[in-house]
Amino acid sequence: MQEYITYKNIQIAFTTEGKGESIVLLHGFLESSAIWRAITPILIKNHQVISIDLLGHGASQRLGYIHTMEEMAQTVHQVLLHLKVNKASFVGHSMGGYVALAFAELFPKKTEKLILLNSTSEADSVERKENRDRAKRLIKQNKDAFVSMAIKNLFAEETKEKFPEEIKQLLIEAKKIPVENIIATVEGLKNRKDRTEVLQNFKGKKMILAGKSDPVVPFMAIEKLAEQTNTELVSFSNGHMSYLENTEELINTLNNIF
Repeated sequence: MQEYITYKNIQIAFTTEGKGESIVLLHGFLESSAIWRAITPILIKNHQVISIDLLGHGASQRLGYIHTMEEMAQTVHQVLLHLKVNKASFVGHSMGGYVALAFAELFPKKTEKLILLNSTSEADSVERKENRDRAKRLIKQNKDAFVSMAIKNLFAEETKEKFPEEIKQLLIEAKKIPVENIIATVEGLKNRKDRTEVLQNFKGKKMILAGKSDPVVPFMAIEKLAEQTNTELVSFSNGHMSYLENTEELINTLNNIF
């Protein structure tokens, strides 16, 4: 059942299921906590699983004109305080990974394990920042066109045809997000800082789960990053959407971790 807390006069939505040590699931850009549907039943056997709608996504409201990763991490912290959770492990998909790293930097003693799924600790490149500015212009002109293009571009070419229903569902959910929310998030993504040092210095268990054909986070760059930060790397065969494209492998990997 969805629950809510109030943070700076806005609503933050989350769900909790199961009992035991806490695992926090953080979705990516244009997604919501609903993406974890196939994963949650496996994890709740021995854990308390907390799925949070990040700022401006799902049933959580917008906060101002920029959703920084730090602000998102603070909302996660407020949920944990509300639930009286002192320490948690994090699985973050894409943007959710950026938020997990921001949380680990702000609250290192409250961070047990860091699992980055189709994500990176690196900041946007100059080229990527320019792409974000172009995206903002397109969002203002035609939000639905941007959302359709953005979602479809997350899948590996060879898997796009395999998931028509899932893509349709992602599009329905993403198109519900107001223009202002998307722009505030794009701004936060563009301006996020590099947290490679945070990953490198993190003392708990840390892993990157990466798609070999990820069109967003290039696998070669992730291989380098994992080596540089002494982070365990697990690779999947497909794109940026491992929770859909490689569900079974992801579940097996998470079972081994938790």
